[in-house]
Amino acid sequence: MREYLKKNGIRVAVLVAAVALMIALGAAARGGRISLAHNAAGVLISPVQKVVSSAVNWFGTIYNRLYDYDNIVAENETLRTQLAEAQQAARDGIEASEENARLREQLGLRSKYTDYVFESAKVVLWSSDNWAHSFTISKGTSSDIQLGDAVVTEYNAVVGQITEVGDNWATVSTIIDVDTSLGAFVGDTGSSGLVQGEYALMRQRQAKLTNLADGVQIYVGDEVLTSGAGGVFPQGLVIGRLTAVQTDADGQVLYGLVEPECPFDSLVQVYVIKDFEVVE
Repeated sequence: MREYLKKNGIRVAVLVAAVALMIALGAAARGGRISLAHNAAGVLISPVQKVVSSAVNWFGTIYNRLYDYDNIVAENETLRTQLAEAQQAARDGIEASEENARLREQLGLRSKYTDYVFESAKVVLWSSDNWAHSFTISKGTSSDIQLGDAVVTEYNAVVGQITEVGDNWATVSTIIDVDTSLGAFVGDTGSSGLVQGEYALMRQRQAKLTNLADGVQIYVGDEVLTSGAGGVFPQGLVIGRLTAVQTDADGQVLYGLVEPECPFDSLVQVYVIKDFEVVE
């Protein structure tokens, strides 16, 4: 009905108006002299004229409303388009801001560790393997990335290490992966230990601190850093912090739980340490 009125509303209104005009002209042609029959007809026609007039007004109102409706729809569509463009611009601005922040931190990382050779890479795809915690990056041997290379964030937090590598890709196994282990220093005293991935803890985004010396004193909140043992990871990189310390009946520390500093869920870019000076 709406489409019909939109297409033919003016024609209908013109037809109704023409009928009313013909009746008015007939009355004028008679110079106002109305016979008894005409008078009787006028009595009958008068209500019809009112109906016709009302119909013309009704059609005009409906047509105007339809016209306004189309304008509103078009305006809403324009506003939706503008809103989508504004939202995309905001997202682009946020991404640019985050990228600038990463670049600034990268510059700070490079200036702080002048003996390190870094290679930046994008996180491409996380593994769907339930028994591993790893992801693929966008660079490989063509960028001189090798097996065992340490991987960090722009904030100097340990991510993991390279465990597979191709020409233009590599797999990074994180520090909570079940096959990952690295030497660590804990707390103000620098007590040594070993941070290892464990399946049950991997689901909780944590790792286990083991191989601690007898009588060691460590506490919840202590910072855990790489010790550099074995020459795989440089010394002093941030692994995370202790969230729990398990002791035996005599109060001797058995192990600790480590929450990584690395924000795995929001990783976008990482830095592979291709070379560094080993501190003995």
